Amino acid sequence: MVNTAPYTLACGRGKIELMAGDITKIPVDAIVNAANSALAGGGGVDGAIHRVGGASIMRELDEIRSREGGCPTGSAVATSAGGLPARYVFHAVGPVYRDGRHGEAALLQSCYVTALNLAKERDVESISFPSISTGIYGYPLEEAARIAISSVWEWLDADQGSVTLVKLVQFSASDHAIYRRTAAGIKRMPLQ
Repeated sequence: MVNTAPYTLACGRGKIELMAGDITKIPVDAIVNAANSALAGGGGVDGAIHRVGGASIMRELDEIRSREGGCPTGSAVATSAGGLPARYVFHAVGPVYRDGRHGEAALLQSCYVTALNLAKERDVESISFPSISTGIYGYPLEEAARIAISSVWEWLDADQGSVTLVKLVQFSASDHAIYRRTAAGIKRMPLQ
């Protein structure tokens, strides 16, 4: 039987909580969306966030697209959260995994750091992340978990402001098991 209980890591003055569940139902100040560079909506987490959040999120993304043309890989943009149990959605564009030798790790790390910096700018205390790029973008889950946990750990450890709770939300129990196993060795895992 897979352990689906939340797993918490204390880090600096904050904490990282790993949990399995539906990210659209978890109350936080900001939810991170695994978006595409066109900010045009899609399937997976992106589709779920738009369905629950409602049309107002897409209207804001339309405005961002008309001003900026989209969002580069490794970056993120902010909108309100519509009907989600949050104040903001940070739409982070993760890399499509090719072979791990085309800067994918740095781009994935940048997604987490950029979203955390957006949170800091908006005095967000709690934020939730899905497992960015591990669905249709094909990023290997174990490596993505290591990057996610390490990136958040280093950011929180540097005492970056208002953020005190980061929830890394896995969609399935099997993904949660991989994140838990990865988190158990976090102090031995420097980023590349």
